[in-house]
Amino acid sequence: MKEGGTAHRLHVEKMLKSLGGHLEAFYFAFGESDAYVISEGPDHVTAAAISLAVMTGAVRTKTTVLLTPVEMDQATRTQVEYQPPGQ
Repeated sequence: MKEGGTAHRLHVEKMLKSLGGHLEAFYFAFGESDAYVISEGPDHVTAAAISLAVMTGAVRTKTTVLLTPVEMDQATRTQVEYQPPGQ
């Protein structure tokens, strides 16, 4: 934290841009998690690569994929055939 919170945000924003993504929001917090980053990237593989790169002994990440209302509309129109095991 020697560089301050703004510098951390700028480092994250630069990393995301270099990978084809962008930063939506960056917040510091009290509690179980020290920071929340909302970003958009080109794909899930890039998100996994970022997670692997920033994980150290002191840093843990949790990625939650968010869906837009349009994506949910598409999901409701997607036909899925599924038979539970044993039926």
